[in-house]
Amino acid sequence: MEKIYLCRSLSETAVVAREVAAQLKGKETLAFYGDLGAGKTTFIRALCEALGVEDEVTSPTYAMVHEYMSGPFPVYHFDMYRVDGADSLFSTGYYDYLENGLMLIEWSENIEEALPPDHWRLEITHGTVPDERKIRLEKKK
Repeated sequence: MEKIYLCRSLSETAVVAREVAAQLKGKETLAFYGDLGAGKTTFIRALCEALGVEDEVTSPTYAMVHEYMSGPFPVYHFDMYRVDGADSLFSTGYYDYLENGLMLIEWSENIEEALPPDHWRLEITHGTVPDERKIRLEKKK
């Protein structure tokens, strides 16, 4: 399944995040793709809000993973920007988190070979005007 959204504001992005959140059961892996500043963390923040997560959602750039436990199920938010191989991926604890909650992974292109086959691919790209984003959601099988 593939769906494409064109969002012209943060509120429209939040609507898409709510639509995605309504489909989640808590064991999925969402692999986020997009250039620096495309809006990956912004979308994840809106998604977590839609799920009822009360924790502060911030980019885990330096921590590598943030755990949010205040929602209906555990949410694990990864930033794989600095992952450059199997050893550095292992050091993030990634494999311990699989199937233990919702996995939200920024910079997924750095770990594509380690993604579960049934992950969701969420690609965010800049639009033609400021604040416009194109969001492409694809469920892999």
